[in-house]
Amino acid sequence: MSLRAWRERWQAARMFLTADGESGKRCGNETIRVTESGELSIRLPAALTHLANAPHGRYVLDAGVVFTHRAAGWRDRIAADRAVAYRIHHDTLRGRWYVTASWQRAVAPAPSLRTALARGVVAVDMNHDHLAAWHLDTHGNPVGEPRRFPYDLSGGMRHRDAQIRHALTRLLHYAHRTGASAIAVEELDFTQGRTREAYGGNKRFRRLISRFPTARLRARLVSMAAERNVAVVAVDPAYTSRWGAQHWQKPLTTPTRRTTRHDAAAVAIGRRALGHPIRRRTAPPPHDRRDRAGHRTVQAGTRIPGREGARPRPTGPRTRSVPAGGGAKAGDQRAQHRSGHAAERAP
Repeated sequence: MSLRAWRERWQAARMFLTADGESGKRCGNETIRVTESGELSIRLPAALTHLANAPHGRYVLDAGVVFTHRAAGWRDRIAADRAVAYRIHHDTLRGRWYVTASWQRAVAPAPSLRTALARGVVAVDMNHDHLAAWHLDTHGNPVGEPRRFPYDLSGGMRHRDAQIRHALTRLLHYAHRTGASAIAVEELDFTQGRTREAYGGNKRFRRLISRFPTARLRARLVSMAAERNVAVVAVDPAYTSRWGAQHWQKPLTTPTRRTTRHDAAAVAIGRRALGHPIRRRTAPPPHDRRDRAGHRTVQAGTRIPGREGARPRPTGPRTRSVPAGGGAKAGDQRAQHRSGHAAERAP
């Protein structure tokens, strides 16, 4: 770079004009005003009022202003005279002047979990190089095909941040196409102290965890989803990958679709967000082996009263006797499994 080019860039970096917005003023800013038609005017200080070319000590620029990104939101704010901050700066590489508008979003009330999951959920399994997503309906069944949104975390900070934003943008577009109003993710917490304590001897895994942008992905997803009125549901990450691969990877694999372990984990995350159990009961043996026949695979709904009680006894004479205490054991299916729901028992 020549000395002249360096000096031009140095001066351009320090030649800017900025002004915070003011609610109640015309177009949301009294110092730098941009009207809906694109007219840009600046209110000059008292020492420069002799240079004004408009009433009330204002200077109107000949060039017009056009906003292409979030122009509808900016237009709504200036129409209601809500605060908008502007910054005017010069780009020496392109030889152009730019006007940047910014404002603060009001905190929107969070919807209830039942309202957010009324149209299903898009479950996401976060990995170090891609996002595995699958749309689930309200009953916890996968709909359509799984999707994968890759990103590359090599390079500088700006490159990694751009990759994350691009992957999350594609994820939000996918959620909009499916009609779901909620995204389910794992509540991961990879801190340095916990990682070294649990995986101190595995340097490869520690290096992998250090490259995983957990906090950045979560912060970006929450802020970007709020702009599109999409709720983010965080679930417990315990055993989602293991149970997903054990109970959902093989049933969801077809001759034309290869379900990966990450896709099955996304299904497990979505079912947990919807309040459904992850693990499935194994199919019973054939009827020719009645002595070893298991339970039925059909499970009662979560809102059916008495679903954990004893099954009704069939009417008529019984061909086999019931051992002592058998009826009491059958009436309490939770007694022998302290860790969770009876439907969550391992086969």
